[in-house]
Amino acid sequence: MYEALFEKTSTINGSFSSKAKRHKEALEAFGFVEKSTDFRINPSTYAHLISACSSLRSLEHGKKVHSHILTSRCDHDMVLQNHVLNMYGKCGSVKDALKVFNEMPQRNVVSWTSAISGCSQNGQDKNAMELYFQMRHAGFVPDQFTFGSVVKACSGVGDLWLGRQLHAHVIKSESDDHLIAQNALIAMYTRFGRIGDALNVFSRIAKKDLISWGSMIAGFSQLGYELEALHHFKEMLCQGGYKPNEFVFGSTFSACSSLLHPEYGRQIHGMCIKFGLGRDIFAGCSLCDMYAKCGFLESAKTAFSQIDRPDLVSWNAIISGFAGIGDANEAISFFTQMRYTGFIPNDATIISLLSACTSPSTIFQGRQIHSYITKLGLDSYVPVCSTLLTMYAKCSALCDAFKVFEDVKSRADSVSWNAILTASMQHDQPEDVFRLFRKMLDSQIRPDHITLGNLLAACAVIASLVVGNQVNCFSLKSGFVMTVSVTNGLIDMYTKCGSLRTARKLFNLMENPDVVSWSSLIVGYAQSGYGKEALELFRTMKDFGIKPNVITFVGVLTACSHVGLVEEGWKIYRTMEMEHGISPTREHCACMVDLLARAGLLYEAEDFIKQMPFEPDIVVWKTLLAACKNRRNIIVGKRAAENIVKIDPSNSTAHVLLCSIHASSGNWEDVAKLRSLMKEMGVRKVPGQSWIEIEGRTHVFLADDTLHPEREKVYGLLEELWLQMLDENCDLLEP
Repeated sequence: MYEALFEKTSTINGSFSSKAKRHKEALEAFGFVEKSTDFRINPSTYAHLISACSSLRSLEHGKKVHSHILTSRCDHDMVLQNHVLNMYGKCGSVKDALKVFNEMPQRNVVSWTSAISGCSQNGQDKNAMELYFQMRHAGFVPDQFTFGSVVKACSGVGDLWLGRQLHAHVIKSESDDHLIAQNALIAMYTRFGRIGDALNVFSRIAKKDLISWGSMIAGFSQLGYELEALHHFKEMLCQGGYKPNEFVFGSTFSACSSLLHPEYGRQIHGMCIKFGLGRDIFAGCSLCDMYAKCGFLESAKTAFSQIDRPDLVSWNAIISGFAGIGDANEAISFFTQMRYTGFIPNDATIISLLSACTSPSTIFQGRQIHSYITKLGLDSYVPVCSTLLTMYAKCSALCDAFKVFEDVKSRADSVSWNAILTASMQHDQPEDVFRLFRKMLDSQIRPDHITLGNLLAACAVIASLVVGNQVNCFSLKSGFVMTVSVTNGLIDMYTKCGSLRTARKLFNLMENPDVVSWSSLIVGYAQSGYGKEALELFRTMKDFGIKPNVITFVGVLTACSHVGLVEEGWKIYRTMEMEHGISPTREHCACMVDLLARAGLLYEAEDFIKQMPFEPDIVVWKTLLAACKNRRNIIVGKRAAENIVKIDPSNSTAHVLLCSIHASSGNWEDVAKLRSLMKEMGVRKVPGQSWIEIEGRTHVFLADDTLHPEREKVYGLLEELWLQMLDENCDLLEP
């Protein structure tokens, strides 16, 4: 009776739940006969029991059955040993699997494949690769199942060259036409970011299955080829015979999410319901995320409410969706509902909640989450602390960010160090970046590309070419690969430090400069007064087919302003949105005001400000006011100054520049009135400041400075220079 039940574990048909029920019944029956000395179990029955343990992923029962096999007088043939080996791998015990494998007197391809698969499934990819090469050395020919496991292991190792070797092995073997090996190759190449290689493998498959299509669609979606992902999804449906599963729908929803194209998402949502997956957890998570990122918050809530029995991952998905758009209140609301339903949040939940707090207005919610983190004991978990200090930095609470960092500093990883470096840069504290970087090196944490980016940005802010060169040398000595992002950081740093020649050399050495590369150089040339060169670069960039971005147009409009090309500037400004789909920002408008004002078109500049799509800020009015000073236009200058004072009543620049305009026009009564008004309002002129770096030390000077330790020498030299200038002037005046 028992043996008949055992054997039904592998022959029963129907749903997974009915199979699982039969497996459990079989193992319960085995429990009754386990200690019996009269009942004999034959090898095929043992194989059925081991298969039941594999299906249920029950290591406890598997060890009991294996122990019973070892103590029985049953013939331990290779087939049964392969079953045991496979069971240990599926139940996560690689150690026991390899022990069985190493003790096998004889092995076949199934034995080797089971051992390789066990290692690959449990994250021991290097061991899987070693076993594969041992297998080939022993003279065994891998089959498609072997290749499926070893190619997956190669993806985990991250060795593209080795992956290409395995691909060659697949082509040479008889498995070249088998789907398991081909699908594994597609997944491997997409994981390596080689979408072209993945597509080549995919296109060679004569009869594709759902896994082939799903792997290719997922690859396109993950690597930023969203339209290609949707195209292949449509092609799969058009070919017929394929019923998309939840993973395919998940990939297509992710593609729509990245494209911010909810209409495509809505259509695919309808298909998902049509195929009976409208309440599926996996598809539902991606659907919630898509609607939230596209701004359709009510649709995101509806999609979540339709998920059948949402798990923790589902809750995290909806919380993450709202956190991603900065809606802290909605994210916390879902978090409260999640806790009410009995789910315990994990680190992913907390990180999502913290990422929702992105502005000073959300600092209260951020502090509440911090208190909850401490209550849960997650304040000792480094990734959570890294996100916590990033939250405080975004909420303009840099002191709190530093407190969190001090608490975690002894355990900090590169992510934590980079987070506090980035926070310092966000708050214009370049000195802190260098100070923290030295401490980072002392802590034996290896800097990465994010660290280097912060260092270069700090060099650009302080405009120190000496320090910038040192950072460049450090990057070369540390073996940093000169990727596009690293080179872009160097170009930006050198342009801001005034070394355009070095920036251009780096740019010329790049094989495939991107839009950031071009834009950095264009802005650098424009801001340094080389307007013609900047415009020539812009034309060359378009000839190469590089699509300009927001920053590119800031540089181009600045160049037009410096060169005085008013018509050219107007033309570029008008084509920004029509030809390139870029809406003008405040920076672009400020560039246009500067362009018109420099050309003396002060009234046109004032009209432009009035027609701007948003409220003009102080920068725009200051630009106009400065031009009015140069052109001695009291009428427009007065209106510009009044608008500055409306925004910031204590702003000294407006009063000082307006005084200068009246003085240059001889209106001394108005100058006196303005100065008297400044005294009444307590407005003080901020003294001019300049600095110079000598032998690694920065010397700062203010107007009428009497505090510098070497002021006597400085003023003595100035007096001597002044006398020499007078002498030269006298010489010129002599007949």
